[in-house]
Amino acid sequence: MKYVFGPVPSRRLGKSLGIDPIPLKTCNWNCVYCQLGRTRPLTNVGREYIPRLDILTEMQEALEAHQPGEIDWVTFVGSGEPTLHSGLGWLIRQVKRMTDLPVAVITNGALLYLPEMRTELAAADAVLPSLDAGNPRLYRKINRPWPKLTFERLLAGLIAFRREYTGQLWMEVMLVNGLNDTTEALQELAAAFDKIRPDQVHLLLPVRPPAESWVQPSDASGVRRAQDILGAVVPVIQPDSIPEAPVTSGANSGDLDLAILGIVTRHPMREDELSSVLSKWTPEEVHHTLQMLLAAGKVQVIERFHLCFWSAADSFYQIE
Repeated sequence: MKYVFGPVPSRRLGKSLGIDPIPLKTCNWNCVYCQLGRTRPLTNVGREYIPRLDILTEMQEALEAHQPGEIDWVTFVGSGEPTLHSGLGWLIRQVKRMTDLPVAVITNGALLYLPEMRTELAAADAVLPSLDAGNPRLYRKINRPWPKLTFERLLAGLIAFRREYTGQLWMEVMLVNGLNDTTEALQELAAAFDKIRPDQVHLLLPVRPPAESWVQPSDASGVRRAQDILGAVVPVIQPDSIPEAPVTSGANSGDLDLAILGIVTRHPMREDELSSVLSKWTPEEVHHTLQMLLAAGKVQVIERFHLCFWSAADSFYQIE
C-alpha cells in the first residue's frame, strides 16, 4: 500500500493505522527536530496531493485485513503536514462512515487560524497540534515556518479551535535541550496553554534522527521542569509515562518491501522495532529486505545516539 500503513505502535494511540495524504516531505514548517528531515522546499500550497478515492480504497483493504482489536485508532499523519491536503475533512468523514474506530489527526496546527480548516477537522475524535514555543522568536527558531504563518496566527487559531471543537484536543510539545525547556520558555508556554485550554499536553523528546544534528532532547531535569510549570495550568503527560503498545498482527501489506517503505517513510525506526511491528515476517526476512532496499537506494541509515535508524532515502538530514 502507498498511503495507508501500519498499524504501528504509538505511546498515545496504541495500535495506530496511519493514513498519509501527502508526499514526502510536503510541509509549511521546517522544524529543527523533525524526524523526516528538512523540508525542501517549504510550501504552504493546499491541494489534493493524493487522489482521495485511492486513499479510501486502501483504507477499506486495510480494515478488511485486520481483526477486531488489532487497530485502536485511525490516524491521519502525513509525510509533512496533512492539513495541506485539500480533501482532508472529506476523508475524515468518509473514514468515520467506514469504521467505528476513533480518528485522530496529528498536525502542526498552523492553519487552524482559517475557519474552513477548523471545520475540516471538526469531525475527528482527537486532534493533536504542536506548540513548541510561547513567543514569536523561539517559534521561528524551532519550527521555521512559512513566512506568513506567524506565531500570532498559530496561537489565535488554537484558541479559536478549542472554543469550537468538541473532541479531544491533545497538544504536543517537543522538548529541545536549551531552547524550550528553560524556566522562561516554559512559563511562556504555560501562559499560552492557559489561553488555549487543551484537554492534555503531551511532552515529546527528539530521540529519533532530527533534521538538524545539533538538536538534543531535554534531560530529566528539563522534563521535570516542564511537568511542574505546564502542569500548573493543564494536565501533562510525560514522555515515559505512556507504555509502548505492542503490535502483534504485522502490517497490512502483503509485500515486505512495501510494508517497510510505508513505515520508515513516515516514522524512522530501528531494525529491531521494524521486526517487532512486522511480526508476520521473521527478523531474518526483515534484515534481508532492508539490505535489498538499501542497495536499491530506497532507504538510508541514520545514526542517532549510537543507534541506527532506517529512513526513506529522500529524507534529508544535516549530518555533522
